[in-house]
Amino acid sequence: MNSRVIGTDGAEVDFGRVRADFSLPTHFPAAALAEAERAVSDGPKGDRDDATHLPFVTIDPPGAKDLDQAMFVERVGDGFRLHYAIADLGAFVVPGGALDTEVRKRGQTMYLPDGNVPLHPTVLSEGIASLLPDQVSPAALWTIDLDADGEPTSADIRRAWIKSVAQFDYETVQAAIDAADPHPSIAALPDLGKLRREHAVKRGAVELQLPEQEVEPDGAGGWRLVLRPRTQVDAWNAEISLLTGMAAAKIMLDAGVGVLRTLPDPDDNAITWLRRSAKNLGIDWPVERSAAELLADLDPSRPDALALFMDATRLLRGAGYTVFDGQAPGLSTHAGIAASYAHVTAPLRRLVDRFSTEICLAVCAGEEVPAWVREALPALPALMEGSDSLASKVDRACLDQVEAWVLSDRVGHEFDAVVLRGDTNSAEIFIPEPPVLSRCPGEGLPEGATIRVRLTAAVVAERRVEFERVEDA
Repeated sequence: MNSRVIGTDGAEVDFGRVRADFSLPTHFPAAALAEAERAVSDGPKGDRDDATHLPFVTIDPPGAKDLDQAMFVERVGDGFRLHYAIADLGAFVVPGGALDTEVRKRGQTMYLPDGNVPLHPTVLSEGIASLLPDQVSPAALWTIDLDADGEPTSADIRRAWIKSVAQFDYETVQAAIDAADPHPSIAALPDLGKLRREHAVKRGAVELQLPEQEVEPDGAGGWRLVLRPRTQVDAWNAEISLLTGMAAAKIMLDAGVGVLRTLPDPDDNAITWLRRSAKNLGIDWPVERSAAELLADLDPSRPDALALFMDATRLLRGAGYTVFDGQAPGLSTHAGIAASYAHVTAPLRRLVDRFSTEICLAVCAGEEVPAWVREALPALPALMEGSDSLASKVDRACLDQVEAWVLSDRVGHEFDAVVLRGDTNSAEIFIPEPPVLSRCPGEGLPEGATIRVRLTAAVVAERRVEFERVEDA
C-alpha cells in the first residue's frame, strides 16, 4: 500500500511513519492469503435460509467497502420487527488455520487517513464477505421483535442468504428523512431509534457528545482536520447496534457461556466530581436527575457543555472483556450502556464479534457451542484489549500528525480555545478552527471558558503542537 501523499508545498505528508512506529503489518502471510482466496473460490460454508426477499440497506461512512451490517425495519402491528444482517465470517475462516491465526494477532482493523490495515484480507472484507449492494451475501441474520414502546419481546439469530438493495451514508439518509422521503426499508427507523434512545437515557446510559475530529483529503494533495457532525441517524443506527448487542448478551448469559463487553459502575467519587464540575460550570443539575438525563439534554455547541462532557469521561474508565463458561460472571454489565452488552455487529473489523456470533447461532439453533469457540474464549480479553489500545494510539498519532502539519506555518498565531478539563498546572483545550485538541499550561484555567491561546510550537517530526495562554491586556 502506498501511503505517500505530496502536499502542495512539495513536502511529504505521509502516514508511513505512523505505520512503522507502531509496527503495523503491511501484508498478510502467504498461507493466510491463500486460505482467504480458497474460501472465495469455494464459497461460504454451511446451510442457510433464503432471506433474499427482504430489502436490506446499509448505512456507513462514504466510500466504505467493509460493510458489516444491513438492516430492514418494518412495522408489525403497533410494534416493530428489526431484521439485522451481520457479515458471516464464520462461513469463511477455518478455525485454527493460517488466516484464523493471523486475524487473532491483528485483533481489529486499524483505520488511517490514507487507507486501513484490515483485520481480514480485502478479498473477504471488501468482497464476498462484505454486505455489498446487489450481491447475494451470507449473513448471520438477527430478527428482533419489539413492542409499541420499542422494548424487545423476542430475539433470534440464524444463518441466511441476504441481498442489500442500496448502500447509503449517514448524511444522505438524514437528508432523506428530513425531506420526509426515507427509503422504505428504514422508514420506521426514526420512530424506533427515538424510542430506543429514550430507553437508553432512562436506563442511565451515558452518551458524551464530544467533538469528533476526522482527517480528510484537502483536494490539493494534502490533508485537513474537520469536525464530523453527528446526525440523528448516527444515534439511531448506534441504538440498533446496541439493541442487538444487548440481545446477544442475554442469549449468552442465559446459556451460561459467552464474552461480554463490560464496564464497572463509577464510584461515588466520580459522580461527586462530576456534580462539582457542573456546579463550577454554572450548569444546573437537580439532585433527582441522573447523569445520563443531564448529559442528554445539554447542547454540545456550548463551551460549558463540552467541558462537562470531557469531565464525564471519568464515568467510563475501566472497560474490558469478560468471558464465562459454566459460571455466571462477576461483572456482566457495561455502565456506559447501563445494561449487559456484547460485541456482535462488526465481525469484519473486530475479532471478538465472530466468536460471540457463533455462540449465539449455536444457542438459538439448540446446538452445542463449538469446541473451538470455547477453547478460544480465555485468550480473547487480552487479544482485544491489546488491539483496542493499539487502535487508540494509532488514531491519536494520525490526528497529532495532521495537527502538526496543519499548524506548521502558524507558529505565533493566536486562537480562541475552550477549556475542557483542567488540573493544577495545565488543561485540555479545544480550538474550533482548525479543530484541534491539545493541552495548554497554566494554573487554574477556567473549565468551560473561552480563552485566547498562542501557538508556540508545531514540530512535524514529533507530531507535537504547543500552546500558551495569552493573558488579557
